[in-house]
Amino acid sequence: MYLAAVLASGEARQLAGGLSAGDPDTLYRDRTTLSSAQRAAQVWASRLSANPADAESAWKSARAQYWLGTNGLPEAQRKAALEAGIAAARQGIAVQPQRPEGHFWIAANMGALAESFGLRQGLKYRGAIRAELEIVLKLDPAFLQGAADRALGRWYYKVPGLFGGDKKKSEAHLRKALAYHPHSVITRLFLAETLLELDRRADARRELEAAIAAPSDPEWGPEDHVFRQRANVLLATLR
Repeated sequence: MYLAAVLASGEARQLAGGLSAGDPDTLYRDRTTLSSAQRAAQVWASRLSANPADAESAWKSARAQYWLGTNGLPEAQRKAALEAGIAAARQGIAVQPQRPEGHFWIAANMGALAESFGLRQGLKYRGAIRAELEIVLKLDPAFLQGAADRALGRWYYKVPGLFGGDKKKSEAHLRKALAYHPHSVITRLFLAETLLELDRRADARRELEAAIAAPSDPEWGPEDHVFRQRANVLLATLR
């Protein structure tokens, strides 16, 4: 909600001057501190408002809103952040449709809305999420170490079979993602959850143990911490 207000008013120009002294990339690296993540998002939003052709600020704004909408903000504010992320990513896609960043981050924000805010959101974004991720695969299947395959694996896991979900396709996409990043904590966790649905408990246990033992990626340390905790909780239920 705060981002929409910034974009809709002259405050964007004021933020551009007042926050430019803080490097948003540095601020975002400290995203586990809520104020740092918010300031990074505000800087990128102000830059995008000042220059709608700034595709880099667009996708980085979308990425920051995804973090705020899934980890940083109080629950009551998360939906607005994710919607702001979709709007920012859409601007980036309009400017640079042949780059994967906007397509991936619009899918990520849509996915978080679909997963966390009820059936209506899920039905609204279900097809668009898959379409955007398939675009990423066409443009650059190695983008973010196979992130599109990982997200598609999650899509096939989460979506009911009646609407296109398929646990075997989920496993196939997740294993493709692991080919790009064998030590991905999140991919190992997602694969374990899919394998449990396929009634392969021993395989799932091995994936969870691998997720917990995997080294943290310096770029994705906060995310690795969150998903390693989830892996520990799930593994405890299988012992």
